[in-house]
Amino acid sequence: MDITIHTSFLPHTDAEASLVFYRDVLGFEVRNDVGQGTMRWITVGPVGQPSTSILLAPPAVDPGITDDERRTISEMMAKGTYGWILLASRDLDDTFAKVKASDAEVVQEPTEQPYGIRDCAFRDPAGNLVRIQETR
Repeated sequence: MDITIHTSFLPHTDAEASLVFYRDVLGFEVRNDVGQGTMRWITVGPVGQPSTSILLAPPAVDPGITDDERRTISEMMAKGTYGWILLASRDLDDTFAKVKASDAEVVQEPTEQPYGIRDCAFRDPAGNLVRIQETR
Protein backbone atom coordinates (compact mmCIF):
# COMPACT_ATOMS: atom_id res chain seq x y z
CA MET A 1 0.00 0.00 0.00
CA ASP A 2 1.00 3.59 -0.61
CA ILE A 3 -0.89 5.72 1.94
CA THR A 4 -0.05 9.27 2.92
CA ILE A 5 -1.59 11.80 5.27
CA HIS A 6 -3.38 14.25 3.04
CA THR A 7 -5.53 16.41 5.29
CA SER A 8 -6.20 16.52 9.00
CA PHE A 9 -9.06 18.39 10.61
CA LEU A 10 -9.13 21.03 13.34
CA PRO A 11 -12.25 22.91 14.40
CA HIS A 12 -12.44 26.67 14.50
CA THR A 13 -14.76 29.03 16.34
CA ASP A 14 -13.58 32.17 14.54
CA ALA A 15 -12.47 31.67 10.94
CA GLU A 16 -10.60 34.99 10.72
CA ALA A 17 -8.67 34.46 13.96
CA SER A 18 -7.74 30.93 12.88
CA LEU A 19 -6.68 32.19 9.47
CA VAL A 20 -4.41 34.79 11.07
CA PHE A 21 -2.85 32.17 13.37
CA TYR A 22 -2.17 29.52 10.72
CA ARG A 23 -1.33 31.86 7.82
CA ASP A 24 0.34 34.85 9.47
CA VAL A 25 1.83 33.33 12.63
CA LEU A 26 2.76 29.80 11.48
CA GLY A 27 3.39 30.84 7.87
CA PHE A 28 1.10 28.29 6.23
CA GLU A 29 -0.33 29.01 2.81
CA VAL A 30 -4.08 29.16 2.23
CA ARG A 31 -5.13 26.49 -0.25
CA ASN A 32 -8.89 26.89 -0.14
CA ASP A 33 -11.39 29.13 1.63
CA VAL A 34 -15.07 28.41 1.13
CA GLY A 35 -18.26 29.43 2.87
CA GLN A 36 -18.89 32.49 4.96
CA GLY A 37 -19.43 33.57 8.54
CA THR A 38 -19.46 30.67 11.00
CA MET A 39 -19.88 28.19 8.12
CA ARG A 40 -16.42 28.58 6.63
CA TRP A 41 -13.96 25.84 5.67
CA ILE A 42 -10.33 26.92 5.26
CA THR A 43 -7.59 24.60 4.02
CA VAL A 44 -4.04 25.60 4.95
CA GLY A 45 -0.71 23.86 4.70
CA PRO A 46 3.02 24.29 4.96
CA VAL A 47 4.69 26.06 2.06
CA GLY A 48 6.51 23.56 -0.15
CA GLN A 49 4.40 20.62 1.06
CA PRO A 50 1.36 20.75 -1.23
CA SER A 51 0.20 17.23 -0.38
CA THR A 52 -0.19 17.89 3.38
CA SER A 53 -3.00 20.13 4.64
CA ILE A 54 -5.07 21.08 7.65
CA LEU A 55 -8.78 21.71 7.19
CA LEU A 56 -10.02 24.36 9.62
CA ALA A 57 -13.74 23.72 9.83
CA PRO A 58 -16.75 24.71 11.87
CA PRO A 59 -17.32 22.15 14.62
CA ALA A 60 -20.37 19.95 14.98
CA VAL A 61 -22.05 20.86 11.68
CA ASP A 62 -22.63 17.24 10.69
CA PRO A 63 -26.42 16.72 10.58
CA GLY A 64 -25.91 13.31 12.26
CA ILE A 65 -24.61 14.91 15.47
CA THR A 66 -27.13 15.26 18.28
CA ASP A 67 -27.67 18.41 20.35
CA ASP A 68 -26.01 16.66 23.32
CA GLU A 69 -22.97 15.85 21.16
CA ARG A 70 -22.80 19.45 19.93
CA ARG A 71 -22.90 20.65 23.53
CA THR A 72 -20.12 18.20 24.48
CA ILE A 73 -17.96 19.33 21.55
CA SER A 74 -18.46 22.99 22.52
CA GLU A 75 -17.55 22.24 26.13
CA MET A 76 -14.44 20.31 25.13
CA MET A 77 -13.33 23.08 22.75
CA ALA A 78 -13.79 25.66 25.52
CA LYS A 79 -11.51 23.57 27.77
CA GLY A 80 -9.00 23.00 24.97
CA THR A 81 -9.44 19.23 25.02
CA TYR A 82 -11.16 18.58 21.69
CA GLY A 83 -8.62 19.11 18.89
CA TRP A 84 -4.85 18.99 18.68
CA ILE A 85 -2.07 18.65 16.15
CA LEU A 86 1.61 17.85 16.28
CA LEU A 87 3.92 19.90 14.04
CA ALA A 88 7.71 19.96 13.68
CA SER A 89 10.40 22.62 13.29
CA ARG A 90 14.16 22.48 12.75
CA ASP A 91 14.63 25.59 14.92
CA LEU A 92 12.25 25.21 17.86
CA ASP A 93 13.56 28.22 19.77
CA ASP A 94 13.05 30.58 16.82
CA THR A 95 9.61 29.10 16.09
CA PHE A 96 8.62 29.40 19.75
CA ALA A 97 9.73 33.05 19.88
CA LYS A 98 7.73 33.96 16.76
CA VAL A 99 4.55 32.21 17.91
CA LYS A 100 4.85 33.62 21.44
CA ALA A 101 5.28 37.15 19.99
CA SER A 102 1.87 36.76 18.35
CA ASP A 103 0.26 36.59 21.81
CA ALA A 104 -0.80 32.98 21.26
CA GLU A 105 -1.52 31.20 24.53
CA VAL A 106 1.65 29.41 25.61
CA VAL A 107 0.95 25.99 27.12
CA GLN A 108 4.56 24.84 27.41
CA GLU A 109 7.87 26.54 26.69
CA PRO A 110 10.52 24.50 24.81
CA THR A 111 11.25 21.49 27.01
CA GLU A 112 13.44 18.41 26.70
CA GLN A 113 11.00 15.57 27.37
CA PRO A 114 12.15 12.45 29.25
CA TYR A 115 11.29 10.37 26.18
CA GLY A 116 13.87 12.16 24.02
CA ILE A 117 11.77 14.79 22.23
CA ARG A 118 12.20 18.53 22.65
CA ASP A 119 8.94 20.38 22.11
CA CYS A 120 6.68 23.28 23.04
CA ALA A 121 2.93 23.86 22.94
CA PHE A 122 0.40 26.61 22.24
CA ARG A 123 -3.35 26.92 21.88
CA ASP A 124 -4.76 28.24 18.63
CA PRO A 125 -7.68 30.73 18.69
CA ALA A 126 -10.23 27.87 18.97
CA GLY A 127 -8.39 26.29 21.92
CA ASN A 128 -6.84 23.46 19.89
CA LEU A 129 -3.51 22.27 21.26
CA VAL A 130 -0.66 22.88 18.82
CA ARG A 131 2.49 20.98 19.85
CA ILE A 132 5.69 21.67 17.94
CA GLN A 133 8.55 19.18 18.10
CA GLU A 134 12.13 19.95 17.23
CA THR A 135 13.44 17.82 14.37
CA ARG A 136 16.99 16.65 14.85
